[in-house]
Amino acid sequence: MAGHAENVDTATAWGGGRSPFNATYGKMMMWFFLISDALTFGGFLIALGFAKASAESWPVADEVFFHFPGTHANLPLIYVALMTFILIVSSVTMVLAVEAGHRMDQKGVQKWLGWTVVGGLVFLGSQAWEWSTFIAGPDGILSTWTDNATLTNNPYSANGMNPDDVRYTNFFFFVTGFHGFHVFTGVLINFLVFLKVKKGVYQERGHYEMVEKVGLYWHFVDLVWVFVFTFFYLV
Repeated sequence: MAGHAENVDTATAWGGGRSPFNATYGKMMMWFFLISDALTFGGFLIALGFAKASAESWPVADEVFFHFPGTHANLPLIYVALMTFILIVSSVTMVLAVEAGHRMDQKGVQKWLGWTVVGGLVFLGSQAWEWSTFIAGPDGILSTWTDNATLTNNPYSANGMNPDDVRYTNFFFFVTGFHGFHVFTGVLINFLVFLKVKKGVYQERGHYEMVEKVGLYWHFVDLVWVFVFTFFYLV
């Protein structure tokens, strides 16, 4: 590495016009955005950690998120784990879309980017279902929420909530909702890029850099969820 540095004169090294790591302007701006967004999520998770540490009776995730669609069985965190798996698989399909773009394979990019959009939509639908069962209370049936709200042992109702339950609920909706907004934005952008791929816009340009940029954003969203899943549901 020292030899390389000696071969570049000072004017060239510091005079501008050289892109760090040969990254384009668009990629650099995406990285700057992701770093700032990571700090935001980091602040939320740190605040969550302080709330847990200072709580007298923080709810146990296993006892809150045990519902699974189509069954009344007690399956703690199984559906949340399934949601996580779906999002991770969508990250794999995005990798395949970017790889196909490097080979200028329009059909390949279209196929894998399409599956990425599908994975994101499934995750969003799953999150909407999870929110509804959380609001519904212990039985997970939204139509009986008003009945459950009268129960003093229902942690989701105003009657049964202590201050720690309130903070838990606030963190749940805010953190997962903020992440869900990122997923929604990513799905929307991926779909718009998918339409352009289908029209052959990037094939005519001779590169699929836009797919790489939205891929960076999508991988970031997936990685953030892994941290949310770990610190909110598991720890």
